Amino acid sequence: MILELKAPSPGESIAEVEIANWLVEDGAIVEKDQEIAEIESDKATLPLIAEEGGRITLKAEAGDTVQVGQVLCTIDIDAAGPVSDLARTNVPKAGMVAEKAPEPTVAAPKAETTTDYPNAKISPVAKKVMDEYQLSVDDIVNGLKRIGKKEVEEVANLPKEVATPSVIKAKAQNFALNLKGNASRETRTEKMSSLRRKLGERLVSVKNETAMLTTFNEVDMTEVMALRKKYQKRFVDTYGVKVGLNSFFIKAVSEALKLFPEVNAQINNDHVIFHDYADVGIAVQSKKGLIVPVIRNTESLSLAEIELKIKDFAVRGQKNKITLDEMMGGTFTISNGGTFGSLMSTPIINPPQSAILGMHNIVERPMAVNGKVEIRPMMYIALSYDHRIIDGKSSVGFLVAIKKFIENPYLLFFGGKSPEELLLEI
Repeated sequence: MILELKAPSPGESIAEVEIANWLVEDGAIVEKDQEIAEIESDKATLPLIAEEGGRITLKAEAGDTVQVGQVLCTIDIDAAGPVSDLARTNVPKAGMVAEKAPEPTVAAPKAETTTDYPNAKISPVAKKVMDEYQLSVDDIVNGLKRIGKKEVEEVANLPKEVATPSVIKAKAQNFALNLKGNASRETRTEKMSSLRRKLGERLVSVKNETAMLTTFNEVDMTEVMALRKKYQKRFVDTYGVKVGLNSFFIKAVSEALKLFPEVNAQINNDHVIFHDYADVGIAVQSKKGLIVPVIRNTESLSLAEIELKIKDFAVRGQKNKITLDEMMGGTFTISNGGTFGSLMSTPIINPPQSAILGMHNIVERPMAVNGKVEIRPMMYIALSYDHRIIDGKSSVGFLVAIKKFIENPYLLFFGGKSPEELLLEI
């Protein structure tokens, strides 16, 4: 029996998808529920799962753009059977006779690493890698004073070619020539994925279709960092996850959105849609890059619940298991460029939302505190917003509220008021 697997639909209004990568070879034996391909649309990357086990026949190539519902491969269920992980990708096609296993051979002697360059110094790790690939110093570089592991692996790791000694030696010679002054002029061309193309189109449209402005402020992270340090162990013992900075900012955003509801609103033609809830998108890393799943109703979640949500998204993001529904419908977005060392940036709005908060790197700087200069951990924050719906007063006030909540995190549990104000009901 032949089973057809068709291109899945990532959602409404999407008519075509792209085969990002086949995870099995043509003719391989696959098992039921095995992930056999990655399907990429303009919104998300989806896995293609084998509905039954058997021998697979591919009907399209990696990189092809296909219509939703088009047959991508077939599975011969009658050929199903237990198979090892190695056999999944190296099973001979029907009618082919498997080659006889080669006779064991005696390992070739390790390459001699002596060289005509007595001043060259080789680290122990580099020497071990060179011995593994049977490379000499002359094969790697001509004239270096010291060879490290990085230099060896740049020559030895050839993912698109068979790493034969001759190929490695040729690469090594080119590497050495480049170091002598013959700079490389090679180029390579890669097709943009549909996800990247669509992202580019959306970013351009945001710049063209919104009156986007960015305002900045800075936040003293002393209190939050001290709180995390003091209670981190107890937090981990209680919830099984560390308390990070993102949860504090998500909670601060949730409270600030109550004070400035227009920042949480969206334009729909000539109407403005206000939300009484906060669905905050937070960027997490996936195999295909950053994606932005949404944490729903953050205004009603605790710090622990937010951290558990972030951890769940991070784990599933690495496996491309985050669904399209989980990335739709956010009312506000947080972008943490500080993870990569960014000091300051102007984040771009994620439509149809009207604003996005940018977090950045924490840097110790001298600050004036009560008439004295103290070294404090400071972070720049940025709010990019659509000026058609959010005016300057609201945007600045929103950032000031974020600053107040982070510098005095206990206020997060009192709606922005001090315990004394609550007691006096003022």
